[in-house]
Amino acid sequence: MTSHGGDRRARARSGVRGAGAVLDTLANGGVEVCFANPGTSEMHLVAEMTARPSMRNVLCLFEGVATGAADGYGRMAERPASALLHLGPGLGNGLANLHNARRASTAMVALVGDHATYLKDSDPPLNTDIELLAAPVSAWVRRTTRAAEAGRDTAEALLAARAGAAAGTGGVATLILPSDVCWSEGGRPAEVPAAAPAPADADAVERAAKILRDDTGCLLFIGGANLRPAGLRAAARIARATGARLLAEKSPARHRREPGLPDIARLPYPLEEALAQLDGYRHIVFAGARPPVPFFGYPGRPAGLFAAGCELHLLGMAPAALQDLADLVAPVGAGASRHVSDRPGPPSATGQGRRSLDHPGLPTGELTVAKAAAVIGTLLPEEAVVVDEAITCAPDLVAATAGAPAHDWLCLSGGSIGMGMPAAVGAAVACPNRRVLTLQADGSAMYTPQALWTQAREGLNVVTVILNNASYASLADELARVEGVPGADLGRTRGVSDISGLDFVALAAGMGVPATRARSADDLADQLRRALAEPGPWLIEAVLPAPHAGGGVSGA
Repeated sequence: MTSHGGDRRARARSGVRGAGAVLDTLANGGVEVCFANPGTSEMHLVAEMTARPSMRNVLCLFEGVATGAADGYGRMAERPASALLHLGPGLGNGLANLHNARRASTAMVALVGDHATYLKDSDPPLNTDIELLAAPVSAWVRRTTRAAEAGRDTAEALLAARAGAAAGTGGVATLILPSDVCWSEGGRPAEVPAAAPAPADADAVERAAKILRDDTGCLLFIGGANLRPAGLRAAARIARATGARLLAEKSPARHRREPGLPDIARLPYPLEEALAQLDGYRHIVFAGARPPVPFFGYPGRPAGLFAAGCELHLLGMAPAALQDLADLVAPVGAGASRHVSDRPGPPSATGQGRRSLDHPGLPTGELTVAKAAAVIGTLLPEEAVVVDEAITCAPDLVAATAGAPAHDWLCLSGGSIGMGMPAAVGAAVACPNRRVLTLQADGSAMYTPQALWTQAREGLNVVTVILNNASYASLADELARVEGVPGADLGRTRGVSDISGLDFVALAAGMGVPATRARSADDLADQLRRALAEPGPWLIEAVLPAPHAGGGVSGA
């Protein structure tokens, strides 16, 4: 019997079709899964996948599910993901979650099939400018024109994806593959060099250390990979030694939370709250994050978030920078180690962690956002992966899960809704022995509900809680801010936020996912216990009161 690696080496010597060279090179670079929504132009890639058991092909019914799943997979697997898309229109359908992946700095290779090279000039019906579509969400774009170059181009795509992710500039590399390149002979798989850790900027670290030592009016703002155990502990050391306050980016790609780790507050979304959090500092040091900007502009409101005279100091995205800074301002004691594993430990035998010590009893009665959050915080299993697309409910959920058993929290890093259920698909594929919990707003759930079908088809351990308040509550909040529009009738315009009438239990059943509806806190607790105990996917529709206008976090 020949190993998969031996098969690839044999093919590298003898030559393969272009599609085979692409897949073998991906495997050489550690890519084991492809989330695919293919069409006719990608059939040779699909056929070659069936000849390679080492490459798992996860079928998705919409390109936005494929790209979102690749994002979730990359965040949790900590190695490059891949997605297979059909021509330019398919890429267009997947752009929103490619945008989120770029903002999350997920390393991903997007394989986009295209017409045979000899058809392009004839402008067939699905012909588009794929390079133009891909550019805004990609750190690297290339079109392969010959089978002999397919392996080399794939290796360079992987290197570009890794480099972009490490630099925090976006890790999506888009490789365009004409169908005749894929079916032609002459391809050779390429090797993919191992990635070296990004070095720290020593001068920037030295400058930040001096500022932190000399000035107590400092804020240390962290993000990216620094929201894992090693970075969180380094930040806490710096804060203890210097008196600096700690704050984290609003929507981290992956935030590790567990008893014993600092639970650092995140920058809030509302403009006024964000301004208040960042006010009063002479110096702000950024590690693994860039200076934030307002999500949107408002009439008469500031265009920036920082007070006049506040100096910003950027350490860059490399996790080593924060570790080096901690060693300068807060050296570890003799025998102590600065190196902390970011890999989660195994769940306890009961899976209960510290829940009984850290949480009050379960709430009862009418289901509200606060009660739903309390139920979820109480029953969250150890080593869960939480995918948060709860939108306006998110602050309650984050607060209620503080002190819960160890878990990872994935956020909507790019702000483009429709990421939650697809990212849960990818996270579950990456972590088959961990329970994935999707906290999903009702409005954004309707962007990519096809993810439920993939969860059922693959038997993924995902529990989805739909926070259904029958409203685009964020739009209601934004409409409440609108002033000074002559003749505006906000009573009429609020109709754009009413999305009542959706039946998520029926929708899930149609996708093959068992589902229940919770109308009270008692219902939610009973149904969540059951869902977490069952293998495979499950959906709970949590029926919440409709939010009032300007109700802030009370809606979903």
